[in-house]
Amino acid sequence: MLVTSQTSTTKLALALLGGILIGALGGLIGLGGAEFRLPLLISVFGFAALSAVILNKAMSLVVVASALLFRMKAVPVDEIASHWSIAVNLLSGSLLGAWLGAGWAMKMKSQTLYRILAVLLVFIAIVLVFGHNHGTTEPLLTGWIQLVAGVVAGFAIGVVASLMGIAGGELLIPTLILLFGADIKLAGSLSLVVSLPTMIVGFTRYSRDGSFKAIKENKTFVLIMAAGSLVGTWIGGNLLGIIPNTVLLPMLAMILVISSFKVWTHK
Repeated sequence: MLVTSQTSTTKLALALLGGILIGALGGLIGLGGAEFRLPLLISVFGFAALSAVILNKAMSLVVVASALLFRMKAVPVDEIASHWSIAVNLLSGSLLGAWLGAGWAMKMKSQTLYRILAVLLVFIAIVLVFGHNHGTTEPLLTGWIQLVAGVVAGFAIGVVASLMGIAGGELLIPTLILLFGADIKLAGSLSLVVSLPTMIVGFTRYSRDGSFKAIKENKTFVLIMAAGSLVGTWIGGNLLGIIPNTVLLPMLAMILVISSFKVWTHK
């Protein structure tokens, strides 16, 4: 069931509901929820792999840009600006990774891309369980080794973010905490600062492919689902702490693993 120019009330209602649920899941762990949106676009709405990635990236851009504005009160601009060198370090790798990742995705056969997306969903599930609950730490590395590691990490994150159409916060936040010793609140804002230009580069690369027309053909669907994601993110953020992370994170990881199986077997 491919959602193209059809804008039936049922499909739009499902898009809104799906966006709210996904946003709420993401909000509960301080992310945008794109990792949950991608398998929904493929398994429930029937989009082909590349179209799903592109639509996911379009909606993720809206969510990330809004989240950055929402967080300005908690983490002021001057505090973010004082750590500009960290953002530049990661961006020096992530921008190239995003460009190349999008290029690779456009050249892959659909079945190959499904398999890669499935594996990456399992990888995100593992990171979610083992890499999301760190407090403030001392930087893992310092000096030029840290600089090189930042470029390499940024490149890998840029590739993954482009391939999946996600912001990459689930990978950026642990990297910022472990590699640079950032506290969790600052890491959340810095991840958005790095994610936004990284996503724009990947988005620009995808715009050269014919599959990019999926956005034009489904613009109402995209806007409604993105709006639902924003509402859901706000709801999830307000529910933060009600479900302990020891229960929440394994539960969400299991959802990603199940989604991974569905994407792997999707035809």
